[in-house]
Amino acid sequence: MTAQLQEASLALLQQLISIQSFSKEETKTAAAIVQFLQDRKVKTHRKHNNVWAYNLHFDPLKPTILLNSHHDTVKPNPGYTRNPYAPEIEVGKLFGLGSNDAGGCLVSLIATFLYFYEQEGLSYNLCLAATAEEEISGVNGLECILPDLGELEFAIVGEPTLMNLAIAERGLLVLDCTVHGKAGHAAREEGDNAIYKALKDMEWFRNYRFSKVSEVFGPLKMSVTIINAGSQHNVVPAVCTFTVDVRVTDAYSNEEVLRIIKTNVDCDVKPRSTRLKPSSIDKAHPFVQSGIALGRSTYGSPTTSDQALLSIPSVKIGPGDSARSHMADEYVFVDEIGEGIQLYIEMLKPVIQGK
Repeated sequence: MTAQLQEASLALLQQLISIQSFSKEETKTAAAIVQFLQDRKVKTHRKHNNVWAYNLHFDPLKPTILLNSHHDTVKPNPGYTRNPYAPEIEVGKLFGLGSNDAGGCLVSLIATFLYFYEQEGLSYNLCLAATAEEEISGVNGLECILPDLGELEFAIVGEPTLMNLAIAERGLLVLDCTVHGKAGHAAREEGDNAIYKALKDMEWFRNYRFSKVSEVFGPLKMSVTIINAGSQHNVVPAVCTFTVDVRVTDAYSNEEVLRIIKTNVDCDVKPRSTRLKPSSIDKAHPFVQSGIALGRSTYGSPTTSDQALLSIPSVKIGPGDSARSHMADEYVFVDEIGEGIQLYIEMLKPVIQGK
């Protein structure tokens, strides 16, 4: 059965590559995924360009595992020497935009879902979600359908990790900070210089160390990255603004970090968003242990994915290599898709079949 699934998955991926599907423009790839599932008698649901489905013998009394990956792509970079929409196979490589990020992951998860789809007596339900707008963290992607999916126990997020287990992912806070002073003439002892007042807070961001340290990532990191103040050389500035990039680890929530920052600085702090949360899963989790038993390694991921929108335990894993994402002449090895399907299935078996 897995050979048939691999063949069908490869054909689906070639179809998806041939369809332009930039973020917010995934209408046709969503339709292709719906058709692929319906051709296999799977009932599908769709909202905007997100498609989801449940296993045939869904039991509301059982917990549910989310299998999620995305079908949107970035725009091809100028370095392409091939047609980004031509799904050509050469020397075992399938070329094309989105082949690696995250087409190979998506079709492998779809195949995994289909493998278990008709099985009875599973200890978990499966919810497959092929989602949109991941590349731009858009509000009409996974986030908008989470209320429709029902209660979820944990998630497997398909991103290229060489089928190793990213058991944690950093969150992101971008803070716009404003310091208010008083304007005055620079030649006289007038005004209250907002730049000087800002220095104290910027030094705090530079030197503060959070008490909890992530086992996976180490300390939480904050960096002042932009500063703006002043209008002319002889005027003491009344306002100084600066931007802080905060990479939140799984030791804290975004809200906890924001609360600590506001307690310690005098400037006005406004987060652009708190949506991109840190995520993690316990290394002792049965799915993680199943992967480790199959020789897969664990690590903390520096890149952001749809994991950041989930408030449940989640692990990021998939065929392909993150280093190939967004590169010119993107590709995924054909064998990686077969391996991805097989490993997803073998990792899930002990968890959902109790074997």
